Parts: sequence; structure tokens; C-alpha cells
Amino acid sequence: MDSFRLMPEGCISKILSLTSPKDAAQSSAVSQTFMSAAESDVVWESFLPSDYEDIVSTSDSPMDFPSKKQLYFSLCNSPILLDGGKLSFSLDKKTGKKCFMIAARELGITWGNTPAYWEWLSHLNSRFSEVAKLKRVCWLDIRGKIKTRVLSKRTEYFSYLVFKFGDSFYGLGSVNSVVRFVDSESDNEAERRANVVSFVGQGPRSMLPMERDDGWLELKLGNFFNDTGEDGDVEARLMEIQYLRWKHGLIVQGIEFRPE
Repeated sequence: MDSFRLMPEGCISKILSLTSPKDAAQSSAVSQTFMSAAESDVVWESFLPSDYEDIVSTSDSPMDFPSKKQLYFSLCNSPILLDGGKLSFSLDKKTGKKCFMIAARELGITWGNTPAYWEWLSHLNSRFSEVAKLKRVCWLDIRGKIKTRVLSKRTEYFSYLVFKFGDSFYGLGSVNSVVRFVDSESDNEAERRANVVSFVGQGPRSMLPMERDDGWLELKLGNFFNDTGEDGDVEARLMEIQYLRWKHGLIVQGIEFRPE
């Protein structure tokens, strides 16, 4: 017997909307009534960002899904391009929090527009039309900025350099990384507290690249807490500007900001 058969489905949907995406999905196993309630738009719209309609409307590709649940999981599994392909947007599957990746072309890459040092090319596995490939530099400095107001509020975010190695590479060992609120901390102040991370070698897991589900690698640059979204721009930066050894073979897709 379905012990919840007398409970209105709308009431169950309202209850599920106050839980989490994981809880809602698992609730389908409780009863037939719960299964039906867990599919409702009331539930899954509550897990979407409050401004999801504005975001989706600016997508470079049309989006038309018959249910909010399908839209939710599409945004989790298939990032969409915004702002003419300069930015990608997706959702964290567990929480529904916003994730953004800034395309390499929108990053501040020192000497990035000098063909002798960097080249721009398409890459079959990139979500963006171009990636940046390092030909040869000694001064490596890559920055990515995003406005805190577009991120999920009251959320801890981490930033990552998303990259691959070329068929040959060298000079890519230990580097520094730092995340700062641009209006609150100067470059010099941030550099003094920068972390040491490494493209290759041994060390703590947090200092080394990790393979992503999409086949790229990511290197953690730092973290910050986005409170009310009123801190202006936040900048993630990777640099090796001290020892100035020659470097070659880094392929950059972008810098990602996502909750953990």
C-alpha cells in the first residue's frame, strides 16, 4: 500500500523543493506518489538559479526543454556558451550553484597577442572556438576576472586553470597562484601571499593537476567566499615571474570558477 496516497502531490512537491537535487532524485524510490511529485517543475525550478531565465536567454544556442528537470540536468552536463562564446555556464549537479569558465581569449595573458610567444588555434575538445598555446616565454602570467554579482551568493568558490600539455613541453614546474578581490587588494599585496602549485612533480594533491571528466587537466589556483555578490571583480592568477626559465607547450582552454 502507498502510505502517502492521501497526501496531495502538490504538497509533496513543495516539501521536495525545500530539499536538494540529490534528495529530490532519490525520493522517487519512496513511492509512486513521490515519484510523480519529484518530476514536477515546482521542484526543479526551485533548484535552478533565480536568474536562470535571463542566463539561458543569452545562450549562443537555443534552449527548449519540456521540463525544468531536463533543463537542470542539461545545464549540469552540457555547459552553454554566453556572451558570444567568451564565457561558458553550467550548474553544479549536487547543489545547483553556478559555474563559469572564462575562455582563454578573454584572459589577461602577458604577451598573449605576440605570435612569437603564443599562438591561437582551435582544439577539437575545447568548448570554446579558440585555445591559447604557449610557444615560448620566460615570463608566464595568466589572469581571469569575473564579477562576483553573477556568482551564487553565500558560496565558497574555487578557481582552476583548465589546460592540456602539448606533444612536447618544458619549463612548466612550480608556479605561483593567487585569488584576490580586485577592489580590496593590490597586485603586490596578493603576490606576497601567493601559493605554490606545480604543473608536474610530486607534492600534496591540492598543488598538482587533476584530470577532469572532459579529458582536460585542471590546476587549483585558490578560493574565496562570495557573500552577497557585492565585492566587485574577483581575479584568479597564475604566474612564474621570478626565476624566468623558458617555458613551452602549455595549452590553455580557460579559467573556471565553481563551488566546492
